[in-house]
Amino acid sequence: MSKSRPNMRDVADAANVSATTVWLVIHDKPGVNPDTARKVWSAIADLGYTIKSDSNGTQAESVGLLIEENSIPAISDVFYGDIIRGFQSEAERFGYHVVLSMFDRTTQSYDILKSGFAQKVSGFVVANDGDITPDTVMHLRLPNIPVVLVESHIDGQAFPCVLGDNFMAGYQVTRHLLQLGHRNIGILRGPVKYSSLVDRLRGCLAALAEAGILVPHPWMPEPVSGHPLKGYLQMKDILALDDQPTAVIAISDKTAFGAMEAIREAGLQIPADISIASIDNTHESGYARPPLTTVHIPKYEIGVLAMRQLHRLISEEDTIPVKSLVYSQLIVRESAAPPRS
Repeated sequence: MSKSRPNMRDVADAANVSATTVWLVIHDKPGVNPDTARKVWSAIADLGYTIKSDSNGTQAESVGLLIEENSIPAISDVFYGDIIRGFQSEAERFGYHVVLSMFDRTTQSYDILKSGFAQKVSGFVVANDGDITPDTVMHLRLPNIPVVLVESHIDGQAFPCVLGDNFMAGYQVTRHLLQLGHRNIGILRGPVKYSSLVDRLRGCLAALAEAGILVPHPWMPEPVSGHPLKGYLQMKDILALDDQPTAVIAISDKTAFGAMEAIREAGLQIPADISIASIDNTHESGYARPPLTTVHIPKYEIGVLAMRQLHRLISEEDTIPVKSLVYSQLIVRESAAPPRS
């Protein structure tokens, strides 16, 4: 059996210092006693610990960000753009280089991704699940290469992860519509391959169940891919029914924007004819016509926390996987009002 390569914790134990001290020395950060730094460098040499270098020869480490191919437009769009920016900003603050990898399950094998990405970074974050299934993540596991999940989790596996409180977001927005007096509520749900959207739907249904309300199946149309405005075709399906809800919950802001377009095309007014509320609180939601009632999930902060957690694992400051949940907040705007009497 081949011996695993030494890691930062091995260096820390050999030098009788903390893993954080080793990281500070490697990255030439201030605050370390010169004698301590010499002990660390001696341990690095004795163990043969490898430090990655950039093109200029300066000591640097890389961290990876893995995202499904279909989500790439999100880098400059709505929800995941903020998460990615938060992750990158915090990585740069720690002195890491960020390596972005796009996974396309139709063209890439696990082995290629593992050898071409996972082995070239000190640790990586998986942003969202979708096509990056639990099996994909499990196949990418390597000794001493920590992985942090963002907006996804794997049941039965103790992966560190950072999540928005998606269940409570769905619960909050539904309770708001119920408190406004709505009892006929439709839901524009998302693809089941995204665990965050499934958790939001669970929160919506839990609030409705508490109120003794069962949503008719036609009021929860399946998501349809291929349209640039998510929710547009779902809302068209609902508006084609003889019996329509007085309010709809969109599983995401982007879904809501498409639904609002369909409502306007039908000659209906929001919220006079039908109320709509959503989850995300993207920048665009405050400038919709009318401004969109939504639930704020702190996306940038999720990215920051994911990078901090990854850094602690890389430096072996933490060894226990942690599941972090970031609270959500209802943002009340003009798109939802009491139903007509």
